[in-house]
Amino acid sequence: MSASNLQEQTQFLKYSRTVGMTTMRGRGFYYPVDSAMARDGRIYVVNRSSERAPADTVRVTMLNMDGEYFGVFGAGGDGDGEFLWPSGIALDGDGRVYVSDEHLHRITVFTASGDFVFSWGAHGSGEGELDSPSGLAFDLDDNILVSDARNHRVQRFTKNGVFLSAFGGAGSGEGELDMPWGLTTNADGDVFVADWGNDRVQRFSSKGRFISQYGGSGRGDGQFLKPASVAVDTKGYVYVADWGNERVQVLDADGRFMQQLRGEATHSKWAEDFLGINVEEADARARANLEPDIEFFNDDPHEQSSHIEKLFWGPSSVILDPQGRLYVTETHRHRLQVYQRVD
Repeated sequence: MSASNLQEQTQFLKYSRTVGMTTMRGRGFYYPVDSAMARDGRIYVVNRSSERAPADTVRVTMLNMDGEYFGVFGAGGDGDGEFLWPSGIALDGDGRVYVSDEHLHRITVFTASGDFVFSWGAHGSGEGELDSPSGLAFDLDDNILVSDARNHRVQRFTKNGVFLSAFGGAGSGEGELDMPWGLTTNADGDVFVADWGNDRVQRFSSKGRFISQYGGSGRGDGQFLKPASVAVDTKGYVYVADWGNERVQVLDADGRFMQQLRGEATHSKWAEDFLGINVEEADARARANLEPDIEFFNDDPHEQSSHIEKLFWGPSSVILDPQGRLYVTETHRHRLQVYQRVD
C-alpha cells in the first residue's frame, strides 16, 4: 500500500503537538516506554534505553507539555534508585513516583523531584511475588495495581508494597490474561487491562471480577495486535496503544470503534532548538523527503512506520491529562505526540 493512501478518519481527536526528541542523555528521550503526569502538569517519561548503551541513558526525564525541562533521575544498574529494564510508571496521591523493573522484578519509589525513597518486590509466582512487572496504576483507595506479566495476573498492593489481592490467571478465557501490559482505572474504580498476548482489552470491577472485553486479533477497526496500554476518559471513551499495529485506537464506552490515529508528528520545541544550533543537520533535513511515496510489498504497518517519520513507531503508552488531551509515548521515535478532543 502506498503511503499516500493512508486514510483520514472521522475527527474525534486532532493532532496538537510533539514533545521531546532523541538524546541518549539529559534533555530528551532514549527508547521511552511509559509516561505519567502529576497534578501540576509535570510529565515523567521512563527511558528504557538499549542493552548496549551506557548506564546513564536509562533514566526518567521530567518536563511539561510546553517543553520546560526539569531534569532526570535514575540510572542503569541494580542499586538503590537504579533500573535494568524499566517498564511502567505511575504517581500516587502524594505525588511520589513508582517505576516497575521487569528484570529486577521490583517497584522503585521516588519523591516528586526524583530522590530515591525505597523499593520492594521479590521474584516468584507466589502471593505478592512478581515476575516481570510492567504496567502500574493506582486505584481509588491509592493502592497500586501491578501488571504481573509473566504470572499472567494483576496484583494489588498498598503503596508501601504490602500485598492485598490478585486477579487473572494464564489463559484466553474471560478474566484470564496472557502477558498483561498497561492498565488503568476509571472514575468508578473499574480496571482496564491491555491483555497483550490475547490481543484485547479486558475490563474488571474494582474487586477483580470480569465485566467485559474489547477487541480481538487483527488489523481491522476495533481489532488489536499486542495492545500495550489503555486509558479511559471521564466520558468512558477508551484509548488503546495498539502497539503491533503501529496505531492508537479510540473506542466508545461500549467498545465500538471511533477513530484510529497513525501519527502526525512535527518538530518539538527541543528539536527546533537543536536544529537552530546544528544548521548543517537542519539543512539536510530540509532537503530530505520525510514522507516518501513507497510501494510496500506487504500490509504490515511496521513498514510504513519505519519509513515515514511523522507516523507512530512503537506506540507503547497512552495517558490523558485533566483537559482530556491524549499523550502517546513512541519508543522507536523517542517522543510524545499530543492530541486533543475536537468537541
